[in-house]
Amino acid sequence: MADQSDVEISIASLAAAALYPDGPNGLSVPGPPCRVYRGWPNPAALDADLAQGRINVTIFAGNAAPRPTTRFSEEWLSATSVPTLQVSVSNTSVSFTGSAEPGQLVGVRVDGQPYIYRTQANDTPALVAATIAAQVRVIRIVHLQGSSFDIPGANNLLARIVVDCSAIQEIRRQRLVIRVTCWCPSPATRDTTATAIDTAFAMAPFISLADSSQARLTFTGGAILDQSENASLYRRDLHYDVEYATTLAQTQPAMLFGALGLNASHITA
Repeated sequence: MADQSDVEISIASLAAAALYPDGPNGLSVPGPPCRVYRGWPNPAALDADLAQGRINVTIFAGNAAPRPTTRFSEEWLSATSVPTLQVSVSNTSVSFTGSAEPGQLVGVRVDGQPYIYRTQANDTPALVAATIAAQVRVIRIVHLQGSSFDIPGANNLLARIVVDCSAIQEIRRQRLVIRVTCWCPSPATRDTTATAIDTAFAMAPFISLADSSQARLTFTGGAILDQSENASLYRRDLHYDVEYATTLAQTQPAMLFGALGLNASHITA
């Protein structure tokens, strides 16, 4: 679930990316080294950084408490997951291709009898084929070759691969004021730093949070505070309204083989 800390972390990451578009090992947009972090700066550390020409950017929640804005129904939203392992059936043969990433559910049904395997770390298509073939071989003849096997005499052969999907449910929504403060050693670096951050934020009206939900980011104002020019401190605040959801998360199993009734007839799929 997402909370205030997740919002602050995402905003700090977005600000850092705006100041270092070529990555942390590249040059910053304003030129001097930049520190981006959550919370209020330590006065002594800030003075030391400013004296050496460093820029500090802090991410801090405003004084106002979060405001509830819940207005959506509490329903589960699932994300579709696509298997990286593929399976095909040709007559009495089953073949596996692709990548056997962990957590995929492999099923082969032979004349109504299912054989199931969930992939593990370091699996390969050949290992998956060998595992399923070993299960089938308990009661039937199986010819294994690489990532394929053949079951002589099989009349009804079906193979599928599914992946469990992640789902989230929004249980509350709220708005929070976040203050992004640029602490700079000169007016020029203050202006360049604030402009780079505000432009990047304007281009990202929605930001991703740790639980895969999206937060709405809206600029609400700011201020330039230069009361301490003699101490080489030039400051600009940027205020943003962030609306985000509190969510629950779960993993929902996918159906491999199932049964249903149609016109009073029993159908297995």
